[in-house]
Amino acid sequence: MKEVAIAVYGREFNESVIGYVEELFNYLRQKEVRVYIYAPFYDFLKRQCTFPYTFHEFHSHRDLPRDTAFMLSLGGDGTMLSAATLIRDSGIPVAGINFGRLGFLANVSKNHIQEALDQILAGDYQIQKRALLQVQSSDGTFEQSEYFALNDISVFRSDSSAMITIHTTLDGELLNSYWADGLIIATPTGSTAYSLSCGGPIIMPGSGNFVITPISPHNLNVRPIVVNENMQLKLEIEARTEKYILTCDSKNQILSTKTTLLITKAPFNINLIRLANDQYFTILREKLLWGIDVRNY
Repeated sequence: MKEVAIAVYGREFNESVIGYVEELFNYLRQKEVRVYIYAPFYDFLKRQCTFPYTFHEFHSHRDLPRDTAFMLSLGGDGTMLSAATLIRDSGIPVAGINFGRLGFLANVSKNHIQEALDQILAGDYQIQKRALLQVQSSDGTFEQSEYFALNDISVFRSDSSAMITIHTTLDGELLNSYWADGLIIATPTGSTAYSLSCGGPIIMPGSGNFVITPISPHNLNVRPIVVNENMQLKLEIEARTEKYILTCDSKNQILSTKTTLLITKAPFNINLIRLANDQYFTILREKLLWGIDVRNY
């Protein structure tokens, strides 16, 4: 049997999941899997867990072996977003073991780690391609290759005072000048995250759409709008403080209002591993409590 190489990514976690982590690595050791652990996470693991053996390390997708079969993300959905940022356009499939709370993306239960990995190592899974957003700045403030998002790209006011005005142009045509606390541009993956909490619709992955959702708009009749994923969105910001905040999933940066943003679909997808029981609508019903009689609570 050919030796399998996998990558493991994670962030610091609390002591309550140490037993599950040790179970995972003992299982991988028994399966004689060649394991590469993200170096900062490995340093944390050495302080928290007891391993009678050592693993390989990696710092980015560049120093992962070409035969890496998949990546395991240990944590919640936020950890999955960081994992997507790390692997970039390498095409390495990602599976998430949920040590967090909600688990839309990281939906492998920590109580069923071995069963899930048995299926993955046997190749008994499907790949679900998820679209990403990328953002460019007019003044080259940041590298384009560094700023892309699996969930959403957002702009916010930089303080707690006045709202900002976001002049939004879609494919060269003025869409609207949003007077609001901010604006969210979300992928279908991100449509169940921040955008949803601001009144945006749920968009099924693979539908070929993104959604633009205002954050606390001054005009209450300004609603979210679903747009084609091949759009080009230009944002120009006005603010009293002459600065605003840009976020791309887990990254954020303060920019000058002189900086114009161009948001488009990224030229690559993230490949999510989905097991047989990981049906999209099943996950929606479970996580959003659809069909639950709230009178019983």
